[in-house]
Amino acid sequence: MQLYAESLTEYKRLKTREVSVGDLSLGNFQPIRVQTMTTTDTMDTVATVEQSIRCIQAGAELIRITAPSKKEAENLRPIKDELRKRGYNTPLVADIHFTPNAAEIAARIVEKVRINPGNYIDKKKFEFIEYDDAAYREEIERIRDRFTPLIRICKEYGTAMRIGTNHGSLSDRIMSRYGDTALGMVESAMEFLRVARSENYHQIVLSMKSSNPQVMVQAYRLLIRQMNEEFAECYPLHLGVTEAGDGEDGRIKSAIGIGSLLEDGIGDTIRVSLTEDPEFEIPVCRDLVRRYQASTSPEKPSRLNLPYSPFEYKRRISDPVLQIGGLHVPVVIADFSREKNISREVLKSIGYNYEVSLDKWLIGEAAADFIYVGNKKINFPLPGTLSVICDHEIVDEDYLPIIDETELPGFPQDVGKTLFVRIKLENLDNQKTIELIRNRKKLVLCLSSGASNGMQLVRNFIAELMESGIQYPLILEVESNHITIEEQLIHFSAEAGSLFLDGLGDGIWLRNHNPIESILNSKLNGRTYLPAGNNHQFLNNTSFSILQASRIRISKTEYISCPSCGRTLFELQETTARIRAVTNHLKGLKIAIMGCIVNGPGEMADADFGYVGSGPGKITLYRGKEIVKRNIPSEIAVQELLQLIKENEAWFEP
Repeated sequence: MQLYAESLTEYKRLKTREVSVGDLSLGNFQPIRVQTMTTTDTMDTVATVEQSIRCIQAGAELIRITAPSKKEAENLRPIKDELRKRGYNTPLVADIHFTPNAAEIAARIVEKVRINPGNYIDKKKFEFIEYDDAAYREEIERIRDRFTPLIRICKEYGTAMRIGTNHGSLSDRIMSRYGDTALGMVESAMEFLRVARSENYHQIVLSMKSSNPQVMVQAYRLLIRQMNEEFAECYPLHLGVTEAGDGEDGRIKSAIGIGSLLEDGIGDTIRVSLTEDPEFEIPVCRDLVRRYQASTSPEKPSRLNLPYSPFEYKRRISDPVLQIGGLHVPVVIADFSREKNISREVLKSIGYNYEVSLDKWLIGEAAADFIYVGNKKINFPLPGTLSVICDHEIVDEDYLPIIDETELPGFPQDVGKTLFVRIKLENLDNQKTIELIRNRKKLVLCLSSGASNGMQLVRNFIAELMESGIQYPLILEVESNHITIEEQLIHFSAEAGSLFLDGLGDGIWLRNHNPIESILNSKLNGRTYLPAGNNHQFLNNTSFSILQASRIRISKTEYISCPSCGRTLFELQETTARIRAVTNHLKGLKIAIMGCIVNGPGEMADADFGYVGSGPGKITLYRGKEIVKRNIPSEIAVQELLQLIKENEAWFEP
């Protein structure tokens, strides 16, 4: 039985229904469409038009605009008229929460409406309600009665619709029956989709958004399976990681979630939700989409089943070797094989700072676990937390040898220490390689592929290892030849992150060939980002960020930050930067920064603390989903947040 994709070994787009959004077609193998959302006040017609034009000029193919009440919905008319007057025919999407009346107005004006099934009809009170089957059917009929008028308006006006489930805003009804789960997200959308189909309305796009890429990916896969089983067809899918944040972290989290699905041919339109001006989202989207526009895969027998469930996270069982595999957190390998002179100073870039006056190593939270030196030796003592991997020709009792799989046939069965084996999966005879490594001692496998379907080849090889009962630890090695930071972040995140989300990997090893200057002097969408002092630090930071975004190794504070929109009640980008500056040392803490009540507390999902706009210049603070302080003036709200963190004993000095 097909799980969730056309193939699990080669790149093939998932077939979906074709939906028209104005003159734009989605689904049914149409190009993957790129979209964004305005951050202006919808009642400010000129500002919204101007920002929409900037986004369109950057490459946006759809523009979403918030319509939280009837007056904003009505103001979509002059916005649309002005855009058309200026020669821009890009379809507009009205974003609706809580207000069916606003959706019914907007559906007569714009080309598409987005509703959130978690709050379109229901008011979330975080109450557990026990439903018997009869009571649950009554709830579904209530949905039908309230939702059907919008469907009929959409049919009359030729308006498309997105049924957009958000993990953090599931209704009390769904939470009571399914819990805070990916399955609950799917059922939330399916309730509304079944009503639409009963009205013979099919101009529908669906989304399953979460700030947690694990949950997001599982929900889309479950949705595809459910639609295939129930309808024998799929509707187009809008992909996005909600509240991804800003800078490199936002890009990495988005690339892991969106890229994991695009790798399997899933997705018909994407939006990257960054806490930045919306035009800066578009180049990230375009880099993601470009990665799959020309994707072709060699003809190979398609794998349609996996030896693990792709609908829930469970880490692959491996036998621990050193501190790799088993119950150990995934390790990070830093590649210094091209470094001419490895000094104590250069190791600062991977988290090791030697303090001369103390004759002592100071070790950071994001410190690499292994360093690969190629055919060199290091001429000074290293801290005990950093192990050295070298080419096997280098003889040193403290170093760990590495070989290519082509050298295995003539290599001793047991070398007396851990042996790393690099396996490149292009044109590899998987079963022959598996027989070569079977029954060897203390092996760690480093898997890579430069093929266009590299992720699928690695996943397929791991599946064959699992089916053969082989449990060596696995390092995911990804090499990028892209020039810009953004392209490298996307490449690393999509290939490694998609496998980590499936529990397939005990370590990460990132490599690139570009000069340091080409990495560090790159600009992300016109804004210069300096994520690191040098290329080693860039790769090390990216490795730890991928593990953090995949939720499998926590090394820093996590920020769940919404991208801002016309509902935002304070200056989101500036505030996010201020909060980050004073809390970025609080490893493992999750802080949500939300522009309005729509995105909090529900959208904050599993955040420890929340900073939510509750009125113009007013902030409400949350501990989890509990309101702690209401309507604090924004001028003092950051200090009040810090005090709340301290009162709950989650603070420590940097």
